[in-house]
Amino acid sequence: MTPAATALAVAATGNGFLSPTGVEIAFVLVGLATLGAAAITVTTKQLVHAALWLVVALGGIAVEYLLLTAEFIAWVQVLIYLGSVVVLLLFGLMLTKAPIGRSPDADSNNRWVALGVALVAAAALVWVVVDAFRTTWIDLDGPAQGSTQVTGEMLFQHWVLPFEALSVLLLAALIGAIVLSRRDAAAGGPDDKKGQQR
Repeated sequence: MTPAATALAVAATGNGFLSPTGVEIAFVLVGLATLGAAAITVTTKQLVHAALWLVVALGGIAVEYLLLTAEFIAWVQVLIYLGSVVVLLLFGLMLTKAPIGRSPDADSNNRWVALGVALVAAAALVWVVVDAFRTTWIDLDGPAQGSTQVTGEMLFQHWVLPFEALSVLLLAALIGAIVLSRRDAAAGGPDDKKGQQR
């Protein structure tokens, strides 16, 4: 099918960029808010604020899943990322005694390198998604497109290794935070006792 025929077919079905529905407008607005929250997350110099803005970004992604009629993935996003990953980050900040206010150490001289890498990664992601779903339209006003069974089969047949690697990564982060906090406590213990004796 030629691009012109595809455009005519899309116009005949009523789908197109010139006639967006309310769900599509909400999707774009939530996407822009999520993008803004993600930008603040990586640019702020306050670590606690970065974690809280990460909550907003991950919550926005969950709303995007809901708008795409993927309710199961949306609740997984809320339970795992908002309920576990962010809590783990906050516990890590507390256990490692990270500074609460503005931290000049949170800035880096590699900002332009990071920006270039981010732009290349974003361009690659957009290209992959557009190439994979070039002429695919999702009926956002219709019934849910995916089910728990289909999602589980896809996840545990094709994505088992990344799923397990993520769980090991989270476990390693938790153990590392505990080790760092105990090391700080052990280093400060004798000084505290000397101060009390004086």
